[in-house]
Amino acid sequence: MAKERGQISPSDFAQLQKYMEYSTQKVSDVLKLFEDGEMAEYLQGDAIGYKGFQEFLKVYLEADNVPNHLSLALFESFKTGHCLEDTVKNDLVCLSDVSCYFSLLEGGRPEDKLEFTFKLYDTDRNGILDSSEVDRIIIQMMRVAEYLDWDVSELRPILQEMMKEIDYDGSGSVSLAEWLRAGATTVPLLVLLGLEMTLKDNGQHMWRPKRFPRPVYCNLCESSIGLGKQGLSCNLCKYVVHDQCAMKALPCEVSTYAKSRKDIGVQSHVWVRGGCESGRCDRCQKKIRIYHSLVGLHCVWCHLEIHDDCLQTMGHECDCGLLRDHILPPSSIYPSVLASGQERKINKASQKTTDDLSLSTFEALRIDPVSNTHPLLVFVNPKSGGKQGERVLWKFQYLLNPRQVFNLLKDGPEPGLRFFRDVPGYRILVCGGDGTVGWILETIDKANLPVVPPVAVLPLGTGNDLARCLRWGGGYEGQNLGKILKDLEMSKVVHMDRWSVEVIPQQTEEKSDPVPFQIINNYFSIGVDASIAHRFHIMREKYPEKFNSRMKNKLWYFEFATSESIFSTCKRLEESLTVEICGKPLDLSNLSLEGIAVLNIPSMHGGSNLWGDTKKPHGDIHGINQALGAAAKVITDPDILKTCVPDLSDKRLEVVGLEGAIEMGQIYTKLKNAGHRLAKCSEITFHTTKTLPMQIDGEPWMQTPCTIKITHKNQMPMLVGPPPRSSNFFGFLC
Repeated sequence: MAKERGQISPSDFAQLQKYMEYSTQKVSDVLKLFEDGEMAEYLQGDAIGYKGFQEFLKVYLEADNVPNHLSLALFESFKTGHCLEDTVKNDLVCLSDVSCYFSLLEGGRPEDKLEFTFKLYDTDRNGILDSSEVDRIIIQMMRVAEYLDWDVSELRPILQEMMKEIDYDGSGSVSLAEWLRAGATTVPLLVLLGLEMTLKDNGQHMWRPKRFPRPVYCNLCESSIGLGKQGLSCNLCKYVVHDQCAMKALPCEVSTYAKSRKDIGVQSHVWVRGGCESGRCDRCQKKIRIYHSLVGLHCVWCHLEIHDDCLQTMGHECDCGLLRDHILPPSSIYPSVLASGQERKINKASQKTTDDLSLSTFEALRIDPVSNTHPLLVFVNPKSGGKQGERVLWKFQYLLNPRQVFNLLKDGPEPGLRFFRDVPGYRILVCGGDGTVGWILETIDKANLPVVPPVAVLPLGTGNDLARCLRWGGGYEGQNLGKILKDLEMSKVVHMDRWSVEVIPQQTEEKSDPVPFQIINNYFSIGVDASIAHRFHIMREKYPEKFNSRMKNKLWYFEFATSESIFSTCKRLEESLTVEICGKPLDLSNLSLEGIAVLNIPSMHGGSNLWGDTKKPHGDIHGINQALGAAAKVITDPDILKTCVPDLSDKRLEVVGLEGAIEMGQIYTKLKNAGHRLAKCSEITFHTTKTLPMQIDGEPWMQTPCTIKITHKNQMPMLVGPPPRSSNFFGFLC
């Protein structure tokens, strides 16, 4: 008997998605072949037979061997409802239905997917879902839940109640408007119907090749892999095998969320054999003889390591160990349909209709963190710092719940922010360079979050000026991530100023480069400093292999500064621009400048402090800065500027003049202390009369004559690392 239209099995659908991931074809390309190409022979009006359908899949999925059971299941699922009766009788399906279905899977908007699924189940085409059609929907949801390994014994009455709640007007049927409203707000329909398969814990290991610095033993065959030999290690559970043993390995023990009500709220230990790197039992404190055979057990959540014989003395409940403040255990994440009826009503009442229906995937899961913890949302840019980013991603997938760790190259930051949107007390860790941090902060700005979470930085790569000022260091060099997470627990929040940049070009025949950002997080500069950065940027884009270390970058920068001093492309800069601070002109007539820098933080180009050192005054720095000058909005008095200390959160910028490239190079190489302090102000405007090099947060460009206005935008909560034992260079954060 043919399946109901749209009701292919969840496993078949997952297999179809795998094929689509690797295909580069578009539905529109395949349709052209049916219209006037080599496959026109299969077309019978607007319909195709099974042979034509197989050819469609072969071309669209770029696979010569699509399993017959999959193609047949898909074909049968299109054979009811929408097409004319004679197409069904003649064993045909509508090509328009097929193309519409795959187009939606290809990248359709969630609202289009919802409308299409409504039509799939509205078999009598009367524009409403009656009780029998709703029953078929519930059956499909049960099949999907079973595929996802949920406890289906408790699910059917929950789904029946949920479908009743969708009938907002109490008419006994569900209209298209009600269906769209539910999918947009409270009910993850696309997930429950199997059109979004992000919730599957499929038991597959996340293998990565690894060379072992000490003898380890294969979890499958239990023989030694050998010192310095390569094997495979699972990022999620630390299961280790020979390359040839991977296909026979037992399923991964890590489940990322609770699939039954009985699993919600209480986390159990998940023990995996081996992986006892410390060599000492956390229960009896005796040695684990890890060099002789596959011995010992480790828990993938609390990371305790114990003897096999000590297992019976361990309790069932897992507290997630030393990193419990950061971890979302599986018991804290569960399908939203398993929430009690009262919880669903509360959520329904508080939910606002949104135009962004892509929330449906993440609304399928609800997060209820352990009390008095601060779950960590981790964003990793795998390309930052060479291979550092990829290694950091692997490590965090083991230390935390993989659902807390997001690969920015895969989906960007939006999915993670949506998933954590309503989690109380969460924090964000950005693993990447200053550009990655700026990306995350800008996305947070646009996300309209109910509470803006504080952001910490794990610096990868070179530069990392913001991370330096926030005491997270100049770059990650393989330190213990567990220790860094403990430092994060002791961090404090500082509200960092952010500034809007408006560039208003004059009418000229010259063309400017695109302005890289509209927001300043770190600094803005114009003139000699930006000229050096522009040359550095062009050379690095052309020869990236020459800029793969901090020392090389410093040497290149010094070379560009030296050549810039010979050509002096920005000489007598004061003749090419005027500066206004808070509406008042800044007098530059007595100075001979080649550059001006506007600082929000006291670090540029990997640690250069253009403002220079200021002896730390006694008392509260923020209060002292606010007390200086006339209402502290504008300070230009040289004597007062000598005592001013940079502050990330004082809503003021530091303005510094640079006399030339040699001075810039000296400051960068620590041969000179600072530039010329010009002002502290809360607003600044530049008027330029010729094309000049400029940069924002290290991204340079050439700008034709224009007006540039810099004004305060907002403040972002950032996490400042604990003070080091020795005195800190940036004393204003101590």
